[in-house]
Amino acid sequence: MNSLRSRSVLYVLIPLFLLALCLTLAAAGQTLTSPGLPLGKPGLKETRTTEQISAGVTYTRIVRGQQSKKDFYTVDVAFRGDRAAAEELAARLRADGYEPVIVEVIERAPDDPQGGPLGYLVRVGSFATEAGADDLRAVLTAKGYTGLRTVYTGEDGGESTGPWVVHVLKADPDRYRGTLAPKLATGIVPDREPLTSISARTDSLAAVNGGYFVIGETDGTPGDLAGISVLEGDLVSEAVDGRTSLVLPKGDGAGADVAAISDDFTATSSDGAGREVDGLNRKPGLIRACGGDGGDTPTELPKHDFTCTDPSELILFTPIFGPSTEPGEGAEAVLDASGRVVGLRYGRGGQIPDHGSVLSGTGDGADWLSAHAQPGTKVQIETRFQTGGASLAGKTGVVNGGPRLLRGGNPAITAYAEGFVYPEDPEFYYRFGIRRNPRTMAGVTPGGDLLLVAVDGRKPGYSVGASFREEAAIMESLGAEEAVNLDGGGSTTMTLGTRLVTRPSDATGERPIGDAVVLLH
Repeated sequence: MNSLRSRSVLYVLIPLFLLALCLTLAAAGQTLTSPGLPLGKPGLKETRTTEQISAGVTYTRIVRGQQSKKDFYTVDVAFRGDRAAAEELAARLRADGYEPVIVEVIERAPDDPQGGPLGYLVRVGSFATEAGADDLRAVLTAKGYTGLRTVYTGEDGGESTGPWVVHVLKADPDRYRGTLAPKLATGIVPDREPLTSISARTDSLAAVNGGYFVIGETDGTPGDLAGISVLEGDLVSEAVDGRTSLVLPKGDGAGADVAAISDDFTATSSDGAGREVDGLNRKPGLIRACGGDGGDTPTELPKHDFTCTDPSELILFTPIFGPSTEPGEGAEAVLDASGRVVGLRYGRGGQIPDHGSVLSGTGDGADWLSAHAQPGTKVQIETRFQTGGASLAGKTGVVNGGPRLLRGGNPAITAYAEGFVYPEDPEFYYRFGIRRNPRTMAGVTPGGDLLLVAVDGRKPGYSVGASFREEAAIMESLGAEEAVNLDGGGSTTMTLGTRLVTRPSDATGERPIGDAVVLLH
């Protein structure tokens, strides 16, 4: 009888011991084999390493697959929209002694209304090393071929064995007692800052890069967010209308949401005259990613990685921009905290009051200020949002992104609607959405957990990155119900404390970014 009792106790204790051992190993950051991500064929080797960052916050590093012997480096000579043009280029290459390959690209954005193949790639060469392909590219350039690219076929977006390195931050608001919020690089709009520096400055537990931003002065104010930015309820940058963004209520991440947001603004003078306000805290005339109002050219629809223009704008500058507005021709009305005009100056680039704002006008925007914003008048700014039901109340933060990846737990990649497809240039979507790139994503589970995910890329042999479709599959596999793509490529970075856990893809190392999502103590 005692022997039977002992065996019964052992049968109960052994499974409990094994479970406790697994949990201990996971918490200690040991590698455990687990069910796989939907990347490549089923059965690829995958390991996951999990660390407990704080109560309610975990970091998991997932490594899947291995480099395929079938993948190689080659030279993309051109991308053509029709087969005849591709064949013509291939004939020229053959006449020059090369053996080109034409690759038909079938895939389109899931919401692209146009059917048929996206286009045709013309390629030359097969090399085991990048240097070999670079040498061929140099020879072809010398022969008059232009627009050449050295590429790795494992990043094409088709079948591959990887490898992939995926980093997952998971925050459970029921247990996490810190604060999760967007933070602006440098603390003001202009200029950029590496994520490791933002993490050190904010003393964060962990952080990930945020939304799209302006890099060069020819596209606007460097560091300006190319889409909506809201910090603790204060609007910093206007929306690219219709683009999907990450919404973060103030606090521990509870109530986080993914929503397509549009906005519009009106300035109304006390003399009754009104005018549209075109944007916030940016260089007048340059609208990065488009999606604005008021006659922007060539389009008012979203158009990613493109700068629209408008010679007649009214831009609102607030203290978050820094000490002074963007310089140039035009006029500026200086407003106090109540909206009263306390100064009208001709020429832009003046001081922004600490407890007020500046309306900066160009073209007919400057004319409107001259006529309706004389000192002593009042100008009220009205802001209206369309959020599809998401709340921007209180001290909410918003990080711009796009496209949407999941809706209701199912893939819903709205790349065409959000400006990632150029009908006149199908190669853009191929490079940006179909090919694998470093990626950053955010998602929310049905239980309210927030997922912040980074995929390393452009590192053959280490990690090939992910396509839009693979991003959606990753987020669905991790349990997200709603998910959005954030800025990626060289911007993709994740930190634990000040330790960079991702591998930046830029040759110069970690890229300075415009904003970040940080988890604070």
